[in-house]
Amino acid sequence: MKHWDNNSIKSQSGKRFLITGANSGIGLEAAKVLASKGAEVILAVRNLQKGKQAQDEIARFAPGTKTSLVQLDLSNLESVNQCVEQLLQQGKTIDVLINNAGVMQFDRREESAQGYELMWATNHLGHFAFTAGVMPLLEQAEQPRIVYLSSMVAKFKAADIYYQDLNFEKKYDKMAAYAQSKLANIMVAAELNQRLKQSGSKVIALAAHPGYTATNLQQHMGVSGMIMNALFAQKIPMGTLPTLMAATDDRLTGGEYIGPAQMKNWRGYPGKNTLPKAAEDAQQRQRLWQTTEDILGLSFLSPA
Repeated sequence: MKHWDNNSIKSQSGKRFLITGANSGIGLEAAKVLASKGAEVILAVRNLQKGKQAQDEIARFAPGTKTSLVQLDLSNLESVNQCVEQLLQQGKTIDVLINNAGVMQFDRREESAQGYELMWATNHLGHFAFTAGVMPLLEQAEQPRIVYLSSMVAKFKAADIYYQDLNFEKKYDKMAAYAQSKLANIMVAAELNQRLKQSGSKVIALAAHPGYTATNLQQHMGVSGMIMNALFAQKIPMGTLPTLMAATDDRLTGGEYIGPAQMKNWRGYPGKNTLPKAAEDAQQRQRLWQTTEDILGLSFLSPA
């Protein structure tokens, strides 16, 4: 059977992709490949200087392609709102939103500008608010989709939504905090897809994960992370394939979870993976959705 790889991606000419965290790792690799397939790519980045360096790298990889930058710090809800306002004023259709940006496993508990635990704020709250904000631009597209980048840790024992201490103020556990944020990503993707269907929207939502891939996120794992990278990790181009498949494969209809298909989803070419149990449970998804709306003070595809 033929494996799904970059050669499986048809021309993306005429499509506009917005990728959060597109200046490094999987986000940058996805931007390079999509640009090489003819897509226009908007790089949403915290640091515009690093974003410009990413643009230059994309231009070297795929000369003549079109990219642009917007500043977005997902940990800061003011930055999220400013970026949304800028994009809405520009009014450019978004065909595919890839919610890729993420932070991982700080040794000490850190807080966002609004006082939320930083992984929860960046990986979950920021993406939820950003997606809600740019939804009108997605609705303008012919076949729009939203891809959330989750992680293998969403199925780890530590993965739960810790409602009794969402911000880990009582006891900080870096793995549990990270696992919570990545489980939330896939739960939101699954619930968003259901709500979009129910509302009659043409937008679909799905999730992807890279398996165990050597990215700059492992910098917080110390020596153990370096050893794991050396022994088990996939290279970034391979780890990016699930994201690219989720973003471009026309056979996908929404609600899927795409990740490596070998070694218990740690490595290999991409295919459909099973959802974590919490993401399959409508009551758990809806509780998280309502909790998130309450925290952010917004209503996103909620019943009137």
